[in-house]
Amino acid sequence: MHWLRARPVLAGLLGASTIAFSGILVRLADVSPETAAIFRCVYAVPILALLAAGERRRHGPRPLRERRLGIAAGAFFAADLIFWHYSIDDVGAGLATVLGNLQVVLVAFIAWALLGERPSSRVFVAVPAALGGAVLISGVLEQGAFGDDPVRGTLFGIATTIAYSGFILVLRSSNVNPERPAGPLFDATAAAAVIAIAASATYGGADLVPEWPAHGWLLLLALSSQVVGWLLISISLPRLPAAVTSLLLLVQPVAAVTLAAIILAEEPSALQITGVAIILAVVVFATSARRDPVPAQP
Repeated sequence: MHWLRARPVLAGLLGASTIAFSGILVRLADVSPETAAIFRCVYAVPILALLAAGERRRHGPRPLRERRLGIAAGAFFAADLIFWHYSIDDVGAGLATVLGNLQVVLVAFIAWALLGERPSSRVFVAVPAALGGAVLISGVLEQGAFGDDPVRGTLFGIATTIAYSGFILVLRSSNVNPERPAGPLFDATAAAAVIAIAASATYGGADLVPEWPAHGWLLLLALSSQVVGWLLISISLPRLPAAVTSLLLLVQPVAAVTLAAIILAEEPSALQITGVAIILAVVVFATSARRDPVPAQP
């Protein structure tokens, strides 16, 4: 784990590649959006709690302000998951993941406005190029776009982008100590589980007793994406500018489109494949410049 802390870009890339399977696993589980959101978090909470307890023994308790920010991140995450899962139902795992990851457009400039992190010149070039690639992948420039309801799926995807942007920025603010990535992630995941359950109880939609093999897919989703994937991303969050982190996360939709084509037989068009290539080139371009890690805030 220590060698990954010294390589935040690598940690972010590995984390984004791991969570790229999220949409595939949600599709394979074949449960309601609320059910997938609930069990993804509930199954991950015990493991994250153990990891967070180990960090607390080594480093002491986290400040109350950071815990509150972690809970706020969980509220954004619950909304992100539910909106995204509805988008998956409408436009498929690959395209829904792309739509949800348009957060790169928001995060870079929200971080500039709120955190004073002026994007580098490379990010200014990369953001519009990444957006162009995402537009190509979305299929909006083609006739007969893939999906059961592309318009509604796109609206859910835009809502996902807004919630996802809030989650990334707030989680990053709650994760100021690079030595303890599990604590903030535990707070956010536990809060998201509670909020998703409350939301489902309010308007329905969740099946709290899904059958096998749905449970198996949801357990794999929790262990791979929510625990391993987001722990790796949490390692990179306090060490990199927010704009760079959001660009790294674009590896997720690139991989998701490819995996959806292989596993779920979702067939991207030539334009969509071109968008994948553009986004991959953008990620390499934006992260290849040598930079010193961002020091942890006191």
